[in-house]
Amino acid sequence: MSTPSSAKRANHPLSRIEYQVMWNRLISVVEEQAQTLVRTAFGTATREAGDLSAGVYDTKGRMLAQAVTGTPGHVNSMAMSTGYVLDKVPITKMNEGDAFIVNDPWQGTGHLNDIVIVTPTFRRGKPVGLFACTLHVVDIGGRGIIGEAKQVYEEGIYLPITKIVDRGEMNEWLIDIIKANVREPIQVIGDIYSEIASNEVGGKRLVAMMDEFGLEHLDDLAKHILDHSREASLEAINRLPHGTYHNSMMVDGINGKPMELKAKLTIGPEGIDVDFAGSAGVVQLGINVPLCYTEAYTSFGVKCIVAPHVPNNAASLATIRVTAPEGCILNAKHPAPVAGRSIIGQMLPDVVFGCLQQAMPEGVPAEGTSCLWNVRLMGGMGRVDADPEKLKGATPYNVTGFHSGGTGARPKLDGLSATAFPSGVRNVPVEITETNAPVLVWSKEYRQDSGGAGEFRGGLGQVMEIETAEDMPFAISTSFDRVVYPPRGRAGGKNGTTGRVETRSGRTLPPKAQSTIAVGDRLIVSMPGGGGYGDPHKRPAGKVADDVARGLVSVEAAREHYGVAVDADGVLDAAETARLRTKVAAE
Repeated sequence: MSTPSSAKRANHPLSRIEYQVMWNRLISVVEEQAQTLVRTAFGTATREAGDLSAGVYDTKGRMLAQAVTGTPGHVNSMAMSTGYVLDKVPITKMNEGDAFIVNDPWQGTGHLNDIVIVTPTFRRGKPVGLFACTLHVVDIGGRGIIGEAKQVYEEGIYLPITKIVDRGEMNEWLIDIIKANVREPIQVIGDIYSEIASNEVGGKRLVAMMDEFGLEHLDDLAKHILDHSREASLEAINRLPHGTYHNSMMVDGINGKPMELKAKLTIGPEGIDVDFAGSAGVVQLGINVPLCYTEAYTSFGVKCIVAPHVPNNAASLATIRVTAPEGCILNAKHPAPVAGRSIIGQMLPDVVFGCLQQAMPEGVPAEGTSCLWNVRLMGGMGRVDADPEKLKGATPYNVTGFHSGGTGARPKLDGLSATAFPSGVRNVPVEITETNAPVLVWSKEYRQDSGGAGEFRGGLGQVMEIETAEDMPFAISTSFDRVVYPPRGRAGGKNGTTGRVETRSGRTLPPKAQSTIAVGDRLIVSMPGGGGYGDPHKRPAGKVADDVARGLVSVEAAREHYGVAVDADGVLDAAETARLRTKVAAE
């Protein structure tokens, strides 16, 4: 297919159409890159939950496009990793067939479990771009996501920017070092090979695209994408009233010491600035957040509300600027422990939503569970707090099931139940967990009444009951929030229900620690529900009756929170409902 030259294309009547076709093709390229990773990955986090990112960059390291499949925490922070790689190894010194690995939390990964692979792409012997991808490995050594680590050195193997493939040859010495430092070497090394393959596929598809459109470089296309993305972002931002807005939110923190997250959001003609000055300081547990991860989820939260349809790339992200003072929990410096950075980091969209609600009174959802409630189970010697004699013959395993509470209700819609937001990862089927580890999931169901009442109801959390499948104790590593402070409702909506972790025998387990469950006992994980939106008594009685019939809302909650009289089958008592709602209106 022949195309106009770059100089001529600017005035060509089809140039914008051509660029749009090329843009759509570029999205297809990175989506195939991501799907390659999903289909070849060993770990359930990638294969089942979609906890990954994939993107294409120009030779200057600017992200041009990201795959639809992926999470904002990975994509938005991974963009920085590519820049760090280019700072250490200029693209002019890279060779065809090279690939670079890094998991430095302060160079775009956020914690050691996220591994980034960056690969240059060559066409006719010249570098034309780079592909990068990220995934979360099940284990990286160290003390685990929430252990007793006081510094990042204790959290696992730390990989600075290193060449893992040199002109097509694997660095087997590095592979051996990684194998020797992780508990699940087959899964971890398998995932790394998947990342390398993913970038290779992306590179091949990009070269094929450039051949088809007769592109010698990506400079003109990059300029078109980035210029238009910046213009569209600023246009959306400037539709909002300029000014400065404040919000704060309490989170559970650790050891009974809650933390406050504070944000000052300023909307101006050149974009949005978010400052987290005044937020809690760093702590001696791995819930600290490197600034790259703070930037990733803050910018995602802003984009969700202000400019959701503008592509996510270097230019659109540049219109949202994020700062936090050094020593703040949202700008933890090396060597702070950061393994559980998602617990706090994924709360940040809710924090900025509270600011944006003041500028967009009817355009922002209620708070949700936000942080993931992943069920990390383990068994075997050294992984369970039990007499070693009682663990003889136990199966050694580490398995992570990705699970979620409910999201906040939206201004015109109910919240989503058992859905990860802002992360976007999928729930892992219990059958996968049971296949990968000797555990039995006795139940997994919606948690009745957990969604906050409102004209639009908060999304429900879920309840899981789990037991060992062999005559051995097992352990859970918890990294949960919203156990003390619930997701708040908005515009008159009620708060969601807090979560809890306990055993069937009645023991309450800490939300950020490792706990052992004895043989014969069961683990019960009850996940939070999202906040409600709007006055609950404005919710149509028929919707409440339907919620009761489906088991989402109890008969008692329907009467107490919604003023609706209904039986367990959802049959409405219209007269009694009218009386209840008239009484509330009078009061």
